Amino acid sequence: MTTAPDWRRMSEADLDAVVEVARVSFPDHPEDREVFAERLALYPDGCLALGEPAQGYLVAYPWRADQIPPLNTRLGAIPADADLIYLHDLALAPEARGGGRAARAVVRLLHEVAAAGWPAVALVAVNEAAPFWRKLGFEERETPAIRDKLKSYGPDARYMMRRLTT
Repeated sequence: MTTAPDWRRMSEADLDAVVEVARVSFPDHPEDREVFAERLALYPDGCLALGEPAQGYLVAYPWRADQIPPLNTRLGAIPADADLIYLHDLALAPEARGGGRAARAVVRLLHEVAAAGWPAVALVAVNEAAPFWRKLGFEERETPAIRDKLKSYGPDARYMMRRLTT
């Protein structure tokens, strides 16, 4: 009997598999290996991989509320005035989908960042995923500046946030 893969900390050895999962999951929003490598180097605590070799990944890092980091662009550094965790990406290979694996990764992230004192997690929901995020407590936020930035993510993109502290 084989056991289902579990989430673990991502390592540099996972990057090729992560890029492949991203390519399959988000063909309209490709990101270079160097972008994933930089995010892993900048905030390894926010990077998870599913199984070995990686069949899924989650990438998150400190950022600013109501701002969206550009896709496929290096960040350079974590902003000194970061005020939340930005969940940049969550994806699973088709064969790893189902069974609640994606939700387990998000719950793990929420627990860890709340324990670290972060007040909120934000993300951009794409590919009609907003209902998934709503089930996990995320709510849509919209401002004129966000609306303009979301255009490059597609017509169904939604900026969403979940508060972790009251």
